[in-house]
Order: sequence, then C-alpha cells, then structure tokens
Amino acid sequence: QVQLVESGGGLVQAGGSLRLSCAASGRTFSSYAMGWFRQAPGEEREIVSAISWSGGNTYYARSVAGRFTISRDNAKNTVYLQMNSLKPEDTAVYYCAAGEGRPPYQYNYWGQGTQVTVSS
Repeated sequence: QVQLVESGGGLVQAGGSLRLSCAASGRTFSSYAMGWFRQAPGEEREIVSAISWSGGNTYYARSVAGRFTISRDNAKNTVYLQMNSLKPEDTAVYYCAAGEGRPPYQYNYWGQGTQVTVSS
C-alpha cells in the first residue's frame, strides 16, 4: 500500500503558475505510475496528466498540454505537476494517484486532494 499527500494548491490569478507536489510513503514509489486528476464542482473527475514509473513516458489531457508538466523524483518519492498559464477553467480539486499495471493504469491509491483556484 502507498499513502499520498498533495500540497502546493492555492489561489492564483489567470496567467499565473503553481507547482503541485505529491509525496508518497509506503511501498516502493518507483514501482508505480503516477497520475494527476482534477474535479471541479458539479463535474466528473478527469485525468490531467500521468507519468510512467521511470518517468520516460508521459500523458497530458488536451486541455493542459503545453501548459502543464508532470515530473517525478523517485529518490524523493515525489511527483510534481508544474502548471503554467493557468486559466479560470483549471479551477478544481487536484488529486494524485498511484497506478499499477500498464496503460491505462489502474489507480488504486489516492491522495486527499489540494484545491486550485484561478481567478479571472
């Protein structure tokens, strides 16, 4: 089992940047793919980005491609989401999750979420 704790959310103006972090503990972090998801009020949860266990493969939702960057540091058991050029529509609770298997990964472990609010 792995425990995940997100941080780095907050309030930012449109056009600004935030970097989310997700610290993992428990079983070997490097054996998991990692994903970032988000859920806005009244909306379904959607995947934002994912990264393979080695960091060699990444995925971005079309809505964030070119603005967000996912990365991981297996030595620090941490995955990051750098979010640039933020838009009001990026406002949501952001969750990190640990995935197993091959794409599409099965995400069995979730963090508690961190709120990102982008003002216009």
